[in-house]
Amino acid sequence: MRPKVRINKFISDSGFCSRREADRVLEERRVTVDGTVADVGMSVSDGQCVCIDGKKLNGSAGMVLIALNKPKGIVCTTESGEKDNIVDFVNYPERIYPIGRLDKDSEGLILMTNNGDIVNRMMRSRHNHEKEYIVTVHKPVTRTFLCKISSGVPILGTVTRHCFVERIGKRKFRIILTQGMNRQVRRMCEHLGFEVISLKRVRILNIKLGDLREGEYRNVTKEERKALFDIIRDSKDNTESTFSEEDAQMPDSFANVVKIKNLGHM
Repeated sequence: MRPKVRINKFISDSGFCSRREADRVLEERRVTVDGTVADVGMSVSDGQCVCIDGKKLNGSAGMVLIALNKPKGIVCTTESGEKDNIVDFVNYPERIYPIGRLDKDSEGLILMTNNGDIVNRMMRSRHNHEKEYIVTVHKPVTRTFLCKISSGVPILGTVTRHCFVERIGKRKFRIILTQGMNRQVRRMCEHLGFEVISLKRVRILNIKLGDLREGEYRNVTKEERKALFDIIRDSKDNTESTFSEEDAQMPDSFANVVKIKNLGHM
């Protein structure tokens, strides 16, 4: 049995929701520990009975980490009230949630997991975690545009970090960001007088979209997991790590591509 952990982390590790959402559930007094309403800052162990809305959690679930090629129109939220939410779209047999966001009008790679620690570490922009996009705009990409967008653009009350940009077509370019600002690429282009026609994310850190088709997902492979964990292992806070060398060596069960049947509803 592992040492006691903060209850929000215990809930996140169970695969029920992210750690941030766990805090909200705790504040709503929906969580009990051994029959008593839980305090937000308390710690628990695997041997205790933790329930949400009267339903018992089963402790740490086996780690799930999948790569999805998100179509346009799908919303990266776990809110069931959103009819096109990503959780219902994937319909994975276990409770998983997206790592970060990819806006509704964009497509491409997004990772989903049941491990809150991975989410927290990958979401820390100060660690310069790379995300790569292919962008098509409404008019020809110029040298001036490339120079300005790579040097930093004033949006949302700040200036974006310097970034790598490469023209790959008359109206198409590749951009690598180390930030995760809301609709960042679109806002940067808009500031420079360019309208984004299409935006696809093709890489997150070491994990690439590759030839994964729209609406398909696959398990992240052992090799990808190991490389990913090596990258994010130093993205530390004051909490316990919940991924290990054992997680990195997990067998590639369900590693073959899965086609999501309800793609046709779009």
